[in-house]
Amino acid sequence: MHPADPARGATVAPVFQARRLRKVYQTGEIDVVALNEIDLDLGPGEMVCLLGASGSGKSTLLNILGGLDVPSSGELRYRGWRLDGADEGRLTRFRRNCVGFVFQFYNLIPSLTARENVALITSIAPDPMAPEDALAMVGLANRMDHFPSQLSGGEQQRVAIARAIAKRPEVLLCDEPTGALDVVTGITVLEAIEQINRELGTLTVLITHNAVIAGMSDRVLHLSDGRIVGEERNPQRLAASTLTW
Repeated sequence: MHPADPARGATVAPVFQARRLRKVYQTGEIDVVALNEIDLDLGPGEMVCLLGASGSGKSTLLNILGGLDVPSSGELRYRGWRLDGADEGRLTRFRRNCVGFVFQFYNLIPSLTARENVALITSIAPDPMAPEDALAMVGLANRMDHFPSQLSGGEQQRVAIARAIAKRPEVLLCDEPTGALDVVTGITVLEAIEQINRELGTLTVLITHNAVIAGMSDRVLHLSDGRIVGEERNPQRLAASTLTW
């Protein structure tokens, strides 16, 4: 599964390379296999959708890619650097400098404004954008001094996206970012993710159970029982604004 440059069809050096990746959780005396022999390449600037039922391994794969969890066996490389076996200090630096996370729930600090929530990240990043610029990218230039309680669900999720991309990460990992939102609000959030991918060239991996959302990606990976059971490349990415479900 090699990424390709969509403009030229040429193979490009991957950002992530996974080989025979396994994750096994022990529950008492029972081993639960969450990932089973995953082989995967993810290229720069791609938009990749992970599609599958609950329990298929999507979130486990995303968490391992982001350094939030570690594989039980197999190899995982980021830009050629081994993530499997890395100590917690190196994983912390990797998460801080290279990866932005967006989850279903916004995890904003209620006592801080939108600007201040984003500034928490920019204060520790080596080459951040200004919080104001990150919020402007997601259409919240006029809401940056509002507190989370003064923002709609979609606006709070866009603050979370601004917080994730303010450190200029090469990788943006999104776990059901529209799961708690209605369709209209969800599309607004997807438009923000689409814009980040296009304008910053950020490798974007998005988990969903909604096959319609997969239409906005370059590639769709279907997961079941911890395996990648299918892959398809969209001949043309659909604009988030055209999606409906």
